[in-house]
Amino acid sequence: MRFAETGVNLEIDLTRGSIEKEETDPKLTELYLGGHGTNTKLLWDRVPPEVAPFSPDNLLIFGTGLLCGTPVPAANRTTVSTISPPTYLSAYPVMGGFWGPELKYAGYDKVIIRGKSPTWVYLWINNNKVEIRDASHLVGKGVRDTIELIKQELKQDRAQVACIGPAGENRVVMSSIETGKASASKGAGAIMGDKRLKAIAVRGTKDIVVARPAELFDYCTKMMNRWRERPEYRGRFSLSKGDVEEYESFHLNNFAWGNARERIRDYWNDERRKEWREAFQKYVSGRVGCYNCPSACVDVINYPGVPTYFLKCWSVHGYWMASKLDIDFELKMCGISHDYGLDSWSTPLVIAFALELYDAGILTDRDMAGMPADTAGRFEWILDRIVRREGIGDVLANGTYWAAREIGKGAEVYDHNSIKRLEQHPIKLGMLNYTYYLMWTTNEKAAITQIEGSYPQMPRPTREDREQFVRNWAEAPNERLKQHYLDWELRGHETVEAACEITDWNETMRYVDDALGLCSYWGGFGGQIGQRQPYHIHSIPKVVSLATGMAMDEAELWRIAHRNRTLLRAVNVRRGLRRADEQVPEDHYKHRDPAMETKLLDEYYRFKGWNNDGIPDRALDEYGLDQVREDLKRRGIL
Repeated sequence: MRFAETGVNLEIDLTRGSIEKEETDPKLTELYLGGHGTNTKLLWDRVPPEVAPFSPDNLLIFGTGLLCGTPVPAANRTTVSTISPPTYLSAYPVMGGFWGPELKYAGYDKVIIRGKSPTWVYLWINNNKVEIRDASHLVGKGVRDTIELIKQELKQDRAQVACIGPAGENRVVMSSIETGKASASKGAGAIMGDKRLKAIAVRGTKDIVVARPAELFDYCTKMMNRWRERPEYRGRFSLSKGDVEEYESFHLNNFAWGNARERIRDYWNDERRKEWREAFQKYVSGRVGCYNCPSACVDVINYPGVPTYFLKCWSVHGYWMASKLDIDFELKMCGISHDYGLDSWSTPLVIAFALELYDAGILTDRDMAGMPADTAGRFEWILDRIVRREGIGDVLANGTYWAAREIGKGAEVYDHNSIKRLEQHPIKLGMLNYTYYLMWTTNEKAAITQIEGSYPQMPRPTREDREQFVRNWAEAPNERLKQHYLDWELRGHETVEAACEITDWNETMRYVDDALGLCSYWGGFGGQIGQRQPYHIHSIPKVVSLATGMAMDEAELWRIAHRNRTLLRAVNVRRGLRRADEQVPEDHYKHRDPAMETKLLDEYYRFKGWNNDGIPDRALDEYGLDQVREDLKRRGIL
């Protein structure tokens, strides 16, 4: 019997219109767990490097985490894996909400999409019954209408729907896959649109069997109680209470933001605090959480003129930073983007990039004919053209990296925020921060805020304070990390050795989360501000053992996470990723230190078991990836 997982993947070929149910090899679970881990194995095995993002042979994989849908709190994540249109590398956005558990209850661990439909369709998965249905009547519909129309058509109010909006239909590379409460971006929506797949609706009523249910339930209850002891139990931070400044104190005081290079603290004053507080009190109607999670960390936004939507953490910053307008404008644009099915991370940067080119004379009135004179009107005008791929919007819809190179005339200089050809959140530093440099350049999650967090972002001011912190630091994986923190002086650098180990720890825990389907906020993210977390390297192995029946300890969990990381690196290296790609934009730091940047990459590559060009070498042997080594040697990469 399979525990925690169903042992069945749903294989859909949209070209042939075929539906197959495939039993999976339990050995893969032992090696890669599930979610992102087994998704990556599928990409390695079935998507060779010659396959372009918009090829019918590219896969779109919806992979639930191994613990998704079990009694384990906050285990609700689904990883969507594909080859990304802007980067040509693997993208694996992770979405929470309720869609993943519903898929498990329908009897499937993954939905694997290949081919291209000749007409617009959506999938209806209702336990054992799976259909490819006509979606021509949904084309052009926004996210909210699409979800509601499908539920009405199926007469299934409790169905969970993952869909794209008009942006995904038009293969805008910033488009996302939306479920209403969660989204997956990094170009995944464009791939779904390329396959002419408008939505996947799921309803499941089956059970998920766990190995030791009584013990697991008891342990999960204890974790829930531990969570409830946290001071912010009712939510990570409440935007409606205006607590943004308190939560973001590190970023407010240490980063410059956006294309304008302005610090938020230079903007933030009593008047702005009042504006934010009043706006959220006015437009936030409640807070919601994902499946089996008491956190309720998402604000429900009811802004006039846009469909109700759900706003979480960093999404509140994008349009505000890019436009330098007020919070009302931010909330309006987030609502419009959500319904279009657009990522609120990349899209504001693309629009700001276009306006910078216009101010510089690189884009002219001929390119922007009809654009309003005011900033708010310009943002909306450009957004509409991007979604419809009209005029200059057709170029911008490919993202800043590719748009800059198509426009030419020096436009590349204004690509301030791309790393590996994908827009990153526009946080800038005055001086080189060793750990952040490594996280920015080497991570392949393509969003630094999704791999940081296990380690505090700033040292406490005195040695005594740090000693007190370390005494209660149950989450730290070993004594070395504790010592690194003790030795870290305020306004000083960590050592290069510490930066390598901290980066690896941050990243490893996110690979654990994404394979198991755990929300990272229950794991590492509280560590950056000294909160005590239910999930860490010492507690997760027991959860896995109780749920799956596998013998799991810390060493094995660490090893699996590193195997998954190494395999993903191999997927991308086989697609051309090299050291030269792992650089931050020229103006990322006010003061650059090229010699130290070189040393950091040298040492981190050595630490990870990669060669000096960032290609896995020793790591392949350490994690039993012999076939990967053979493939890379055959291709002349190793």
